Amino acid sequence: MATTEFRTCPLCEATCGLELTIEDGKVTKIRGDADDVLSAGFICPKGANLGALHEDPDRLRTPMLRNADGVLEPCSWDEAFELIDERFKRIDAEHGRQAFSAYLGNPVAHSLSGLIYGRPMLKAIGTRNVFSASSVDQAPKQVACGLMYGTSLSITIPDIDRTDYLLILGADPLVSNGSLMTAPNFRGRMKKIGERGGKVVVVDPRRSRTAEAADEHLFIHPGSDALFCFAIVNTLFAEGLVTPGDHLDGLLSGIEQVEAAAVPFTPEAVADRCGIDAETIRRIAREVAAAPSAAVYGRIGTTTQPFGTLTSWLIDLISILTGNLDRPGGVMFPKPPAGTPNTQGEPGSGRGLKIHRWASRAKERGEVLGELPVNCLADEILTPGEGQIRSLITIGGNPVLSTPNGDRLARALDTLELMISIDIYLNETSRHADVILPAPSALEHSHFDLVFTVFSVRNYANFSPTVFPLPPEMLDEWEVLLRLSAIAGGAGPHADIGPVDDFFALELAGRETRSSSSPVHGRDPAELVAEVGDRSGPERLLDIMLRCGPYGDGFGSNPDGLSLAKLEANPHGIDLGPLEPRIPESLRTPSGLVELAAEPLLADVERLRAELDSAPSNGDGLLLIGRRQLRSNNSWMHNIPKLVSGPEGCTVLVNPLDGERFGVADGQRAVLSSARGSIELTAVHSDAMMPGVVSVPHGWGHDGEETEINVASAHAGANVNLLGDTELVDEITGTAVLNGIPVEIAAAG
Repeated sequence: MATTEFRTCPLCEATCGLELTIEDGKVTKIRGDADDVLSAGFICPKGANLGALHEDPDRLRTPMLRNADGVLEPCSWDEAFELIDERFKRIDAEHGRQAFSAYLGNPVAHSLSGLIYGRPMLKAIGTRNVFSASSVDQAPKQVACGLMYGTSLSITIPDIDRTDYLLILGADPLVSNGSLMTAPNFRGRMKKIGERGGKVVVVDPRRSRTAEAADEHLFIHPGSDALFCFAIVNTLFAEGLVTPGDHLDGLLSGIEQVEAAAVPFTPEAVADRCGIDAETIRRIAREVAAAPSAAVYGRIGTTTQPFGTLTSWLIDLISILTGNLDRPGGVMFPKPPAGTPNTQGEPGSGRGLKIHRWASRAKERGEVLGELPVNCLADEILTPGEGQIRSLITIGGNPVLSTPNGDRLARALDTLELMISIDIYLNETSRHADVILPAPSALEHSHFDLVFTVFSVRNYANFSPTVFPLPPEMLDEWEVLLRLSAIAGGAGPHADIGPVDDFFALELAGRETRSSSSPVHGRDPAELVAEVGDRSGPERLLDIMLRCGPYGDGFGSNPDGLSLAKLEANPHGIDLGPLEPRIPESLRTPSGLVELAAEPLLADVERLRAELDSAPSNGDGLLLIGRRQLRSNNSWMHNIPKLVSGPEGCTVLVNPLDGERFGVADGQRAVLSSARGSIELTAVHSDAMMPGVVSVPHGWGHDGEETEINVASAHAGANVNLLGDTELVDEITGTAVLNGIPVEIAAAG
C-alpha cells in the first residue's frame, strides 16, 4: 500500500516542499508539495531525484578503513573509532592541537546535526585551523554585512514579493532558486514584479536564464562589479539622490566618509573597465532612486572576484542610500524561528564582527568568521615547522574539486598522519582518507533549516520527520560527531555519548534562562529539558530553540506559539508572514548603528582606486567565469543518472566571434589554459556570452583514480578550478577568485 510523506528538500537553499509516494519501502514518486507554505508546489530536477540519491548503490553505508596495503575497505564503527583514537592521541602528544584541522563542506549548512554538533566537536579538538566552503563562496557578503550590521548572519534579503525594481548582479536565481536568498520558484516571483508594473535588470557577463527573463540585461566585464556599483554611489551623491529615509534617521554612521570615498569613481572613470557606458550607469542609479521600492541583489559572481567584499558592501550601500534598507519592497532582515543571534536583544548590545584575529601560519592570511581561507590549506599541510597540519577531518566537503589548485591539495592530503572524512561517497577528496564515516541519506534523518530561514524572502518554519528508519548498521550524524568529540576530549572511542548530549541540552536551556530577553529568563534549565520529554539529539535541542525563539510558546508563556510538536502537526509548514522592518532591533554593532564606513572596507578602497589606473588584465584575451546549472549541485549530484543525462554537461561557452578569432568551432574539443593549468572540454558557441568572456561550470572533473562514483566518472567533465590559483584572492576575506581569471583557448590537438 502506498503512503505519502512530506519533506523539505535539503539539496539547495530554496528549501522546496516535496510530496513523496512510498511503496514497499521505496520512493516511487516525488512531486512538489502544492500546500507547502513557501514553495507552493514548485520543484526542480534535483528535488525530484531525492529518492535516487537515497537508493544510489555507490552511496557508502558502512565505515571504510585504510588497511596495511593502503586500500580502503569496509570495517566496523568500533574499528574506525579505535583507529581515530589511537592516531589522535599520537598526533596530539607529538605535535599539539594546532596540528589538527577541519574542512566543512556545503552540505553541513543543510544538516541539522552538522550545524548543532559540528562546532562543539571543533571546540573539543581545540584547533584554529578550521576551513570551509564559505571561502570559495560567500564569505565576502557575510563579512561586509557583519561589519555594517554586527553579525555575519545579518544579511539583507531582497523583498522580491513586494519590490518594484530589482537589480541583480552576478547571480542566476532562476537556476539557483536564490543563494543567500531562499526563494523557491524565482521565475514565478520575478514574473509578478512585471505584472505589478515593476522592472528587473540583470548585470552579468553572460545572458543567463534570469537575464533572458528580465526586462533588461547589461553585459559587464568580469571582476568590475565594484567599479560599477561605486559609480552608482557616486551618481547618487552627485545628483542629490541620497535619501536614506526617515526610518533610518539617526541610525546611520559614516555617510560622509562614503561620499568622500566615492569621488574618484565617476561613471566616466569606470565605463571602459566595466564595459557599460557612463550614461547607462547614471540611468540605472536614477531608476533605483526613483522606484517606489527597489532591491539590489548580488551573488557568487560578485563574491568570487578580487573585490568581492567591497562589491558586497557597495550593493548594500546602494539600497541604504536610496531609502530601501529595512522597508517593504527593499532589502530586509528575516526573523527566523530558531537558532540565530539576531532575533532578540537591545540595540547596541552586540559586539560587532571582528576579523583577522589570527592568521594562517604559512601564508599569513587573516581569519574571518572563525575560519581561515581554504586557499591556504595545502600550504599549511606542506610547510614544515611548528603548527604544521598533520590531521584533517572533512565533513560533507570535496575541496579537491571545489577549491583552486585542487591537484596540489590532493598531493598534500596524502602526507597527513590522519585524515577522516564524513561523507556519503568515496569521491575525489575522501579517497585520500584513512577513515571514511558514512552519513545517513537525507531520508534517514529529520530535517529543519536552521540556516536558510535566516535568508528567506518570507518568514516560515517547516520540520521534516524521518522518512525511513536508520539502518541497524548506520549511526546518525549527530552520534558520529559526539563520538569524535568524546575522542578529542580524551574520553576514548567507546564513550557513552548520552550524558554528553544531555549536557548540551542543559547548556542550551541554561543560556536561555540567563538571557534577560528570553521568555524563559530566570527559570530552572533542568525543568525546561525535562519538559521537552523523551526527545534526544538534534530534535531535543531544536525544540528548545523553537520554544524560546521569537515565535515560540515560551514553555507555556505563549500557548499558541511554536514548538516542535506544533511543526510536526503541520507537515506543510507554518507561514510566519512577510518580512517586517527590524532596525534597530536587529543591529548588533557596538554603536547600535549601521556602520557604513567600517575601517576594513574603507582601507580596501585604495586598492580598487588603483584598479582604475591599471591596464585590463586580459588585454585582447579572454576572461573566465563560472555558471550555475539547474541539474547540478556543486560536485556531489553528478552520480544520479537522470541528472547527468540532461543537456547541460560540462562545456565551455564561447561567443561565436571569439570562437572564430581563436579557431575553435562549435562542438569542437578545446583546450582552455591559464597561468596555472589547462583543461580539455567541448566548446559551445553562444551569443549569450559577452565577447572576450568564456564560461565553465564548477563541480566537475570526476576522472580521479580510486573513487567509487561510477555514474559521475562516466560523465567526468573537467575541473575548472585547475585553472584557478590560490594566490588570487579577495584581500579582506582571502576568498578564492573564480571569476575574471585570464585564460586562452585553442582547438584540442
